[in-house]
Amino acid sequence: MSSSSSKRGLDAPISPPPLKRRLQSGTTKNAVASFFTPASQKPKDKTIWTERGPDEDTPTSLLVARYEPDEKPDEPANKRRKIAAFDLDSTLIVPSSGKKHADSATDWKWWNSTVPTKLRKLFNEEGYRVIIISNQGGLKLHHDPKSKAPKSHSTTRVSAFKQKCSAVLGNLDIPTTLYAATGKDIFRKPRPGIWAEICEDYDLDPKDVDMEKSFYVGDAGGRIADLQGGDKKLATVKDFSCSDRNFAHNVGVPFLTPEEYFLGLQPREFHRDFDLQHFQYPESEANDMPMFEKKNKQDIVVFCGPPGAGKSTFTTGASRPSVTRGSIRIPSKHETDASRQLQIFLAKATLS
Repeated sequence: MSSSSSKRGLDAPISPPPLKRRLQSGTTKNAVASFFTPASQKPKDKTIWTERGPDEDTPTSLLVARYEPDEKPDEPANKRRKIAAFDLDSTLIVPSSGKKHADSATDWKWWNSTVPTKLRKLFNEEGYRVIIISNQGGLKLHHDPKSKAPKSHSTTRVSAFKQKCSAVLGNLDIPTTLYAATGKDIFRKPRPGIWAEICEDYDLDPKDVDMEKSFYVGDAGGRIADLQGGDKKLATVKDFSCSDRNFAHNVGVPFLTPEEYFLGLQPREFHRDFDLQHFQYPESEANDMPMFEKKNKQDIVVFCGPPGAGKSTFTTGASRPSVTRGSIRIPSKHETDASRQLQIFLAKATLS
């Protein structure tokens, strides 16, 4: 090595060694203390979680959280027959981060500061049973083998949802039950399956519920976009769905949006994609007008509709025997496992 290079090496500034990055642990002191605390000494969990299915032969799809505070309030002599039901997201709570969807179990805040006060007043002073009903299609209680996502992904989302709901119910601190529908079955709004669960859980005959004073509050009200000002600027966007309004309609209770109930605002115009009120059958002619008038010697009538719409019930004559009398019914392939070619053959043979 030359003397000049050695000199440059000695004269060059010496940098201090890089500092080792200190990893911050996400484990809190309370979590550590809870881990080493015997189960008998731990405080009782106020929120009890269970899962239910539409029937005994179907996998569970309904998450149920029953919350009971430490000091149970005195219940009235008569059962609470008024039900105040609320949607969860964008009705009672919103993400505190300002995002459209919460990204963690702690990412939530009350939709409005008046929300917990009004809910406590409903239970403590007005004799209502407070219930929370929410569609949670993004949660999976059972891993789908066809899914490419890891099994832990669905488990983590369910755990985060439970943690968030337990915090919400604990902050509210009144006896209540939260129902979260994760599947596309009778429990998912606007279907009324959860209402039957409420009545059964609280030992209520559906006929004894005060339907006039009961109500449901949700943000999916089918409201159309609201234009404001002469330049027609968009003041409020339209609702993503009408499922909450339709749920209240199917159950038979009044419906309100969060703005109407918590803020006292006037109702906005709404629209349903399909409203039977626009296709009313003329009552004056309902008893005299035949459902189907036979004009030819042979006619083919095709019934189309989703599963459970009543096609089989109608065509078997269970609803109107006079309509199906003298007709020949060809069952669907779902009833007989018959191929399409066989059904066409049966239709041709019947018409020949």
